[in-house]
Amino acid sequence: MIIFKFEPIYKQRVWGGVSLRTKFNRILKLTGQKIGESWEIVDREDAMSVVSSGKWKGKSLRSIIFENSSFIMGPNWDKDKRFPILVKWLDCQERLSLQVHPPEKIAHQLKGEPKTENWYVVDAIEDAGLFVGLKKKIDKPTFKKAIREEKVEGICHRLKSQPGDSILVESGRLHAIDGGNLILEIQQNSDTTYRVYDWGRVGIDQKPRDLHLEKSLKCIDFNDIKPSTIKSKGITEIVLADCKHFKIVKLKMGNRKEKLLKLKNIDCAIVHVISGTIKIGCNKVIAGEQVISPFSSKCLIKSLENSTLLITDSFSM
Repeated sequence: MIIFKFEPIYKQRVWGGVSLRTKFNRILKLTGQKIGESWEIVDREDAMSVVSSGKWKGKSLRSIIFENSSFIMGPNWDKDKRFPILVKWLDCQERLSLQVHPPEKIAHQLKGEPKTENWYVVDAIEDAGLFVGLKKKIDKPTFKKAIREEKVEGICHRLKSQPGDSILVESGRLHAIDGGNLILEIQQNSDTTYRVYDWGRVGIDQKPRDLHLEKSLKCIDFNDIKPSTIKSKGITEIVLADCKHFKIVKLKMGNRKEKLLKLKNIDCAIVHVISGTIKIGCNKVIAGEQVISPFSSKCLIKSLENSTLLITDSFSM
């Protein structure tokens, strides 16, 4: 059985922290800096995953797909097409900006890329929360007035977040992650974000960060009222997301238990280890790591201790 594991790409963010070191014992080379994001799997011109071990060690995700597209993604995959999923850890020690991603129907018009993403909360402090959607239906003039008067928090729907919570943030959904959350974000391969409001904060350079209000107003779904999270704590197996871009399933596996995830020539899948340790073939995968199981390889998972996994698939057809 073959898997691909990659070197993380760490990103400094004004709202970041050190949870990736304390939670997963990672060595963060940017000592003393706030690491807000770790890009775990990415195939973009401005950021590229590199294989960290095995036969393909040192090769980029782009090159291994280009050279082995049928093996990794399946026989119908165009070798020039980028890997469609971007996986990130988000260490949100402070509140992120209020933002929106452009829906597919207008993304090209705005010279951006559509982005639907899923948040899975791994850790959260007692009063942590998520801003998702609106409290009630309002029109654009009312929304702009709330921003101008710095009363936008009062119109946004805030949910308390707890470990095991999950929510699909589709393109067009107004959102912000509040401080005190460690989140695994699984998303379309896009990096287009329109910042609506930044709570009066300055960036790392001590200057106000750019806002994109007019573009945001073209994207926000003003009918998105009080969405809810999926509560998965204590559940052995549950579908967290099933949209046209990907499917995500959560699995809890007991010590020494085995799970046949897929046979070969069925699908390409990503295995995310949230807690515990697993083996796929002779490869050990520890908490915090993500691996790609290619289309042409069987994937039998053996849990070496009580483990929690997410499985992302249905993105390569």
